[in-house]
Amino acid sequence: MPIHNAFTLEMGVATLVLIAAYVLIFSEIMHRTSAAIIGAVTMIGVGMAFGFYTQEAALTAIDANTLFLLAGMMMLITLLRPTGGFEYMAIRIAKLSHGDPRRLLVYLSLAVSVISMVLDNVTTVLIFAPLTVLIARLLNLNPLPYLMAEAMLSNIGGTATLVGDPPNIMIGSAAAIDFLQFFLHMGPIIGVIWVLVVGFLLIVFRDLLTPGEDRDAAVALDESRAIVDPSGLARLLAALAVVILLFFIHHHFHLYPSYVAFIGVALALALVRPAPEPLFGKLEWSVLVFFAGLFVLVGGVEASGLLALIGGALARAAENPADLLIAALVLMWVSAALSAIIDNIPFTVTMIPIVAGLEAHGVNITPLWWALAIGVGLGGNGTPIGATANVICIAESERARIPGARITTAIWLRRGLPATVVSLLAATVLFTVFFDYLQ
Repeated sequence: MPIHNAFTLEMGVATLVLIAAYVLIFSEIMHRTSAAIIGAVTMIGVGMAFGFYTQEAALTAIDANTLFLLAGMMMLITLLRPTGGFEYMAIRIAKLSHGDPRRLLVYLSLAVSVISMVLDNVTTVLIFAPLTVLIARLLNLNPLPYLMAEAMLSNIGGTATLVGDPPNIMIGSAAAIDFLQFFLHMGPIIGVIWVLVVGFLLIVFRDLLTPGEDRDAAVALDESRAIVDPSGLARLLAALAVVILLFFIHHHFHLYPSYVAFIGVALALALVRPAPEPLFGKLEWSVLVFFAGLFVLVGGVEASGLLALIGGALARAAENPADLLIAALVLMWVSAALSAIIDNIPFTVTMIPIVAGLEAHGVNITPLWWALAIGVGLGGNGTPIGATANVICIAESERARIPGARITTAIWLRRGLPATVVSLLAATVLFTVFFDYLQ
């Protein structure tokens, strides 16, 4: 990818196409999938006309690993739905919370955060999002605040560990940071941010966190009667257990997460032998196509050289050791802003060689790695499409068809964006206070 020192016409054209597509997506003039397809086709067309993007490059930009991971986990969840397993878990969690909406939000947030520290947060929300809607129905609650909290806190939880988010793995590999070192540096910061964000969400959603009329009746339900297919549930849970186990160790065997997901799908298909037509018919194809279009859009921006230009500017700002703290904080905020509107993986891929190259100029790059990890991890919470988990939870809110439960762009920007700013402000203070420790 060419590295430019000045803003070029190609960058301007790619930026305009991206902005136009995002206006269509955020304004909800049309469905986000339709907007993404139109934007992707336009980006390829203008990229070919101006010579910075090709059809082949667009195909390469599509992250097949992410798409197949989504598809594989969707298939497993689709197979699990009719067994009654989700209903069983929903009743158990409803009883654990005693029907208290605020306690329920804290419990669900804690569960998705902890699980996202060791598993992919996409897998986590794919399991928890439909479960949350069931719990909300049982307790006569609006699932909107819970779905938003799960999306945001799965992203925050994933930022704490080396394996919680793909950019962390890339940064750890480039900087030779092991799992324990990563957690000891990021864990305390993310822990404080988690508490602040949960508290903030409890405040901003206080109007929706009032006990439902069926609170006592739901808690009195017998969860053992919820399971309608014990044999099928046992077989599918065995397949899911294999997937979860492999997610813990797949790095050691150089297995893609998507391949791990389809190992589980293959086992499930062999064990329960479902009819393929209903199975494939229930997949969220609009979500998969939306991400494909988004990957093509971001690939065009990357091919234009804009990400490299931004990365180079940030790198030059860090060349003065006296300004290292300021440069790290700027990197954190710029990374967060870009991760809110584009996929954080291409930006991380762009920044890694730039940051690594500063070491040859005598710059202590260690704090820059932490700043980059925090920025790309927290920034995805800023917009409805800033992270995969966000889109999954939004799609589940639409599928639920509960009045007032649909997560719109306006709702996310009004309640989710301020929470993101709070998390970044807290990260800025903590990063400054512990800057010596982070070097």
